[in-house]
Amino acid sequence: MPFHHLFPSLFVAQTQHKGRGVFTKKKIPADTIIETAPVIVFDAAQRKLLEQTALYNYVFEWGDNYTGCCVALGLVSIYNHAVPSNCEYIMVFETQTILIRTVKAIAANDELTINYNADFDDEKPVWFEMKKDT
Repeated sequence: MPFHHLFPSLFVAQTQHKGRGVFTKKKIPADTIIETAPVIVFDAAQRKLLEQTALYNYVFEWGDNYTGCCVALGLVSIYNHAVPSNCEYIMVFETQTILIRTVKAIAANDELTINYNADFDDEKPVWFEMKKDT
């Protein structure tokens, strides 16, 4: 598996309500790895600092007990949240990469989404949804 791989039909465009998102020009079959992206890893102390910045909305929990975090390169941080999502992300700690894989077939011009809870159909609210309720 290459250190960085990006499915050739992917592109970034504005969405109606979520800012930028990742879309595809061509249909993509289910169970297709569409991206392998390297990450920059931060320890727990660095994570506390990052949480005070705009990067907070783009980090993934990482490492032992998920006390650290990482920033993914490539398009990974641009995928919007949805439940259920049509893609999932898989953390590969050994190679410091995140894979994005489709969980169902994607039609041409559809937006590709991930569930920020890691499981594509996990309905638990994520941090920005909980902020709305308070």
